[in-house]
Amino acid sequence: MARLSSSHGVFQFTFMIIMLLNDGTVCNVVFQPAFILASGPRISSFLVGNVSGISFSLRSVSSSNATGSIPSSSCGPGFQTQWNLSNELIGKNAIQVRLCLNRSLQLCGNEASVPDCCLEPLCLQETLLLSACVGETPKASLIIQTQIYAQIVPNKPPSENKTVVPNQVFEPLGRCPCDVSPGVCDIRCCCDQDCTQEALGLFMSQCLPGPFGGNFSTVPEYQCSAQSSGNDPDWFPFLCVTSPSDNNPFLGLFYNGGTVSPKPRPSFQALRMTAPVPAISYRQGDPIFTKDEQYFTVPQKSGLGQCAENAPVAFLENFESRCVRRLESCPPASDDLRVDIKDGLGGIITVSVVDEIADDLRSFLSNSREPVSVPQQCAVVVALRYTLYWSENGLTDVTVTRTSGNITVPVSLTRIYSVVFVNGNETSQPNSNNTGYQVKRPVIGGILDFDTEVIQRAQINQWQPGGDGLCSSAELKPVLFGINSSSGCMIPASLLNVTQCSLLREAVRDVLAELVSATLVSTTGNPNFSNLSDWVNITTSVQNSSQPAESSTGECSAVPTHLRIHVWSGIMGSGQGSPQTFIQAMEISFVETSWRIECGMGKENSCLNPELMQNFPVTSSVTFTDNPLITQPPRSRFSINFTEFDCDRNDVCWPELAFPLTRYYTGEPYSEALAKGLILVFFFIAASVLGTPWRQIRQAWNTASL
Repeated sequence: MARLSSSHGVFQFTFMIIMLLNDGTVCNVVFQPAFILASGPRISSFLVGNVSGISFSLRSVSSSNATGSIPSSSCGPGFQTQWNLSNELIGKNAIQVRLCLNRSLQLCGNEASVPDCCLEPLCLQETLLLSACVGETPKASLIIQTQIYAQIVPNKPPSENKTVVPNQVFEPLGRCPCDVSPGVCDIRCCCDQDCTQEALGLFMSQCLPGPFGGNFSTVPEYQCSAQSSGNDPDWFPFLCVTSPSDNNPFLGLFYNGGTVSPKPRPSFQALRMTAPVPAISYRQGDPIFTKDEQYFTVPQKSGLGQCAENAPVAFLENFESRCVRRLESCPPASDDLRVDIKDGLGGIITVSVVDEIADDLRSFLSNSREPVSVPQQCAVVVALRYTLYWSENGLTDVTVTRTSGNITVPVSLTRIYSVVFVNGNETSQPNSNNTGYQVKRPVIGGILDFDTEVIQRAQINQWQPGGDGLCSSAELKPVLFGINSSSGCMIPASLLNVTQCSLLREAVRDVLAELVSATLVSTTGNPNFSNLSDWVNITTSVQNSSQPAESSTGECSAVPTHLRIHVWSGIMGSGQGSPQTFIQAMEISFVETSWRIECGMGKENSCLNPELMQNFPVTSSVTFTDNPLITQPPRSRFSINFTEFDCDRNDVCWPELAFPLTRYYTGEPYSEALAKGLILVFFFIAASVLGTPWRQIRQAWNTASL
């Protein structure tokens, strides 16, 4: 039963129930959606609810001229309509209803008439009423308003030739950019000359907007034709721009001639120096290439669980895949595994193959229970394990261990493919093993041993919950550099625990503190455990709050339920052409919330039971923030003091006063713009010499000479 509240959703839900009850129908089935506005020949809807014994009745109805209402549902014999009705049971509580038009939608022409063709472009416009009935009683109704237009078939067969778009700089596309199909009317392209008047009438109100639909933008305000004689300033005729309408800035440069490359202008900003990037180098996640510029591939599992045979191997991405195949006969011999691979440092390395024979094949085989008349003995490869040795941004060596064995087919064979990246002899910890951190590599933490003054490695982890979701059974996973993530688990607490707030807060804080046992964090991906300069302290933000130690209401406030790990990183230099990322600081903080035991509904004195248990969530999150040391080049004193000349910060841009005379103006050829500019200069000089101010100056000069 719906419960009334101030929520709008509850009021609407209650009002809907009242409307259905007033209509006299039983609310055990309902159409979803209950009203359809159809514009095509196929319609579908779902009937949801108790659908046992449901039958359907379809008829065409019309609204009353006096009231505008539609006749009520009826379960009489079905009327003859232009629609074919079918239904399909979906599960136990739903039926999918489909309607399909059984007449042609081709527009009638002067040639041989087509049966049931459309006399007008608006071919069909009617209202359908579909009733769901049990016997003679209607249970639900579906109203369908159809408005279907005729299909216009082109007179010419469709051409398979592709439209060649010319270079817009030298050959204009014309006034109708949306005309992309030669000889065919493009829908919603109102400027297409191939469209007949009948076709244009179907989408005249739905034309493509903007210049790509043929609707050019308004004339820019700097155009000479944009100002009228009534509101243009005195200087406008001398500084306006005259440009053909074909040079629309939204469509490109539509003038015939060569392009103009602007020359660099003087700048008062300091030059930004960038390190040269080598042509060939690998970065984490980049695919590895062979000598023939092909991907180096190893079979891997896809997102759907299937095995992709030609899956590229990504640099510094370890994986292991198990691919199950059904063998009915002996497979062909495997390809040569000695492939030449680019090492990422400008050289080529060849994969070394090590063969071994599997002693026990039970983990690779799943015997078939079907009788085999003539069994076959085959020698097959059951595992390929690649080891790729790397240093800095390249590979130093690649080996593959090929495991083979003799099997009897038919059988289900499980092949194992694995790729492991190793840097030198360091295999115990998956470090970045270069100067800076690499993305998706663990963040390295440590604890200083004051006796030996050597830093011992410590963990910075997050939860990886198990099946029950409790923190006691959850595993831990390391925090990966550059990956923002969050995790959580549940902690059970009783009513007795909640009444002892101080002990509860301390216990929860200890559970969260176990995630980060380190007090130091390495600034680099390959730190020196004897040098403190490679490490920074992990700061902990403590909130000073005085809260009661005990509670008698079953609610405990200020419980630290969320551990927030915030890491600041920055780029400091580059190595092998790749930027090196360092950790600058790490902060740990706790977010406090309130825990309250929810007593059972309808149980007397349930809050008096001290053994009443409830699970409460605790979470942790990791956030990485880029904090570059130099965000932008330093500003000069000129750019700081003379901001009125900055075109990006002022409405008036004085450096662009002579814009039509510069190389940046591409509205017309530079020679024409220069000639017009010289003519303007001549007029200015003539006006100054022959005008009133110059005449007054000459008179004053002559008077002073006398």
